[in-house]
Amino acid sequence: MNVNLTPALEMLVQNKVKTGRYNSASEVVREALRLFEERDQIRQLQIQDLRKKINKGWASLERGEGVDGQEFFRALATEERELAGKRKRT
Repeated sequence: MNVNLTPALEMLVQNKVKTGRYNSASEVVREALRLFEERDQIRQLQIQDLRKKINKGWASLERGEGVDGQEFFRALATEERELAGKRKRT
C-alpha cells in the first residue's frame, strides 16, 4: 500500500522518527492508526451513553416526571442572575 502525505504530514512523521521513539515511518503511521481507531471506539461509547440518557429521559417524560419548559427556563434565568450578582460582589 502506498500513501501520499502532504508535506506537513510527511515532516511530522519524519520528526517523530527523529525523536527515536519510532524506528520507521511505518511505525508512526501504525501508531497513528491505532490512536484513530481508539478515538473512534471512545466516540462510539460516548454515543451509546448519550442514547441511554436520552432513552431514560423519554421514559421519565412518559411517566409524567417532566417539568414545564417555560418554568424551567425562568428558574434557570433567575439562577443565572443570582450567580452574576454574586460574581460582581466578589
